Amino acid sequence: MAKETKKLYDLARTCVSILAGNALLAFTVEAFIIPHGIIMGGTTGIAIVLERVTGIDTAACVFVMNGLLLVLGGLVLGKKLVTTTLASTVLYPLFLGLMDRIPALGALTDDPLMASLFAGVLMGASLGVVMRVGSSTGGTDIASLVLHKWTHIPLSVCVYAMDILVIGGQALFSAPEPILYALVLVVLQSLVLDKVMILGQAQIQVFAVSQRHEEIRRRILTELEAGATMVQIETGALQQRQQGVLCVIPPRKLYDAKELIQSIDPAAFITITQVKEVRGRGFTLERTEQELDMP
Repeated sequence: MAKETKKLYDLARTCVSILAGNALLAFTVEAFIIPHGIIMGGTTGIAIVLERVTGIDTAACVFVMNGLLLVLGGLVLGKKLVTTTLASTVLYPLFLGLMDRIPALGALTDDPLMASLFAGVLMGASLGVVMRVGSSTGGTDIASLVLHKWTHIPLSVCVYAMDILVIGGQALFSAPEPILYALVLVVLQSLVLDKVMILGQAQIQVFAVSQRHEEIRRRILTELEAGATMVQIETGALQQRQQGVLCVIPPRKLYDAKELIQSIDPAAFITITQVKEVRGRGFTLERTEQELDMP
């Protein structure tokens, strides 16, 4: 029963994330990108150029290009890709067309720099929300994956190459200032995307070396209610066998952990590191009764 509930929860979370991410991305494009002529990558960037040259509707161009790239991805990369990106391939152009019918969106700001700042932040957030659940917005992401498979060029290089190609094509029709705004957008988008992908998952790793390691281990388990791992080490100067205590805790427990260790041994050697994600028992899985019961 618990497994079925978890499956339903995961499915609902995935659906909501894909809907919200695509809606936010479409809002950003219609509210900040198109009204101010800001350069951007992806199929949306190509569609904006085509609309200026041919007058074809942006949403229609995006839908056609995403559909063609989805078919290409299905043929080259397999059916799994089609399943994970089909929803975004349909939803994004649909939301783009709906947002285009709201004239007030284009009047949110008259400042191109402000528009590029908001666009970078919101695009990073929207892409991160979709990618967190294992999906994507399709488009040139698929082209990058196909190029990577055919040429074995690193995927990151393929992604950057696609973005440079699209932005370079728009730069031919743009003044220098919009190009600078595009750089601001790309940098902000990358930073926010990285933060959203690990939002709520980052933890703190504390490693303590002390002669009183057994007391530190016991009190971390009982007072902090955190897991602890004993690490066999050898000191560098005296080459003595020693044990270190390794624990991973939420950021809010860092102060208590430092105070606890130093109250036991003021001379304890402590290192503190931020880790981006932790998975497994005690974090993404429930702790067992054996872990909670202390001698």
